[in-house]
Amino acid sequence: MTGTNTPAVFIGDVALDEYFAADSWVMPGNKAIITTMATYVGGSIANAARVHAGLGGATEFISLLNSGDLTTRMLAALADGRVAVPHMLFDEEIGDPRNLIFLVDGEHVVLTPDVDERPMRLPEPALAELARPGYLYTTLSRARRLRSAGLDASEVLAVLRDAGRRIVFDLDVDGIDGGDIGLVRGAHLVMMNDRGFEKSFGADASEDQVRAWLASHEVDILLRSQAAAGATAYTPDETLVTPGYSVPVSDVTGAGDTLGGSLVFALGSGWPLPRAIAFAVAAASRSVMHLGPNGGVATLAEVERFAAGFAEEPAEGTP
Repeated sequence: MTGTNTPAVFIGDVALDEYFAADSWVMPGNKAIITTMATYVGGSIANAARVHAGLGGATEFISLLNSGDLTTRMLAALADGRVAVPHMLFDEEIGDPRNLIFLVDGEHVVLTPDVDERPMRLPEPALAELARPGYLYTTLSRARRLRSAGLDASEVLAVLRDAGRRIVFDLDVDGIDGGDIGLVRGAHLVMMNDRGFEKSFGADASEDQVRAWLASHEVDILLRSQAAAGATAYTPDETLVTPGYSVPVSDVTGAGDTLGGSLVFALGSGWPLPRAIAFAVAAASRSVMHLGPNGGVATLAEVERFAAGFAEEPAEGTP
């Protein structure tokens, strides 16, 4: 048990999420009228950090930003969500990060303008402070950019792992295809959704195939998130199937981030894996009922109350 007083560190993106609604997604050469909706401070990893903090976990977030007005707004939103940023990195040549999110037929399309991919250089004192037991949640694309005092990305991650950091990679739709996948070696948990899983292993992948991948990369757990169907977790010894919830969908943006942030909170609190996954699935299911990337931010009691409400419903066909 790492304990929720040990800050979990989230390294990744924070951005202004600009929402639009459309009746359908048009093909090239066509036109469509879209509805301009709200804007929110979002970004995948920042969303997960805010979910973790909302549940009561000590939380730190690191990104690479400029020091302009949008950054000021984003940092204020993180502070309001009880997310600390003591090791935030700044570079004035970085552009303002934005996501254009289109809600179409109960799904979402996210367009992210390319801002910059320059290295994230952690000062030596910052790396020393981060090198202690706890959780680290990030993406492969962000981890690839980590540097510190002559250390490359794999060496930075090795320092953190050796100090007791349990690394969680959210591979989302990209799966394990492409990029320096060697960076995931020794990770505690690798997450991906159905699309990422099928890209990585194929739609009909066997449990043995997944376990062989776990063994070859020395990964403890692979979690396949399956939207309303729940999630499936693979470990070297077992496969855990966790059912989902049938709920009215307002916005699926941030559901995967909610799953990840909630799971890190639960595991960091020392919960057994089956309980942790069940809690995270409930939190993610609740999140899609709310509009905006931070719809998954909730208290522990709110998520538990949501799950209990379904448990108390009579089975179909009973009086």
